[in-house]
Amino acid sequence: METAAKRTGHTLRRKMVLAAAGLLEDEGLEALSTRAVAARTGVPTPSVFRLFGDKEGLLEEVAEHGFQRYLGAKAGLLTDEDPVRMLRDAWDLHVAFGLEHPAYYTLVYGRVRPGHLPRAGRRAAADLRKMITRVAAAGRLRMGVQRATDVLHSVGVGTILTLIGTPPGERDPRTAESAREMVIDALTLPSGEHPAPAGPAVPSSAMALLAALGEDDPAVLSAGERVLLLEWLDRLADGPRGDGPRRG
Repeated sequence: METAAKRTGHTLRRKMVLAAAGLLEDEGLEALSTRAVAARTGVPTPSVFRLFGDKEGLLEEVAEHGFQRYLGAKAGLLTDEDPVRMLRDAWDLHVAFGLEHPAYYTLVYGRVRPGHLPRAGRRAAADLRKMITRVAAAGRLRMGVQRATDVLHSVGVGTILTLIGTPPGERDPRTAESAREMVIDALTLPSGEHPAPAGPAVPSSAMALLAALGEDDPAVLSAGERVLLLEWLDRLADGPRGDGPRRG
């Protein structure tokens, strides 16, 4: 049972996130200090550290707050029966969100730290991987799921950060459209076309099994075994198919 103290803590935590979000939207990331958040919330500065651990903990929750509606809309795209059209719609949604909410977008993708991506960014990448897996299940993916996910994610983020850094009056909407079509053409096959088998069609078979496994854990495998199996399948699916070098 939740105590009154816990309810008070949750309420204060929510007020701090909203205060930080307001600072971010009104004045930018440079203005988002723990002292400013505490002042806007009307509490002592140590309260921020008590509830979030440090400033990065607060920023993680602010990013999730800003990305919440976008991630919900993106998840809704998974109902589309055409997986490649779904990727195009996801790209357009991603671009629109980045340009409409540059403060939140740069909070997640513009603060590069080696080996780290905020939780909101990891959730977005996981949703993208699900979409790529749908393309693979339809037999329309030219490479392994993970490499395709990394390529589409990298091109998308780079395109949006470039557009955000361009004065609004100088932005060309065709930039994002051209990038979208080039990367989707590089990753996917037209409907009804299937990749030519390489040798005994190992890459195609591996990709089919990888797509079939999806996000479900086979009951017969341990967590470690599943991780290893997915790594092997993705490596085999990303093998020699005329679009990249053979992996050893």
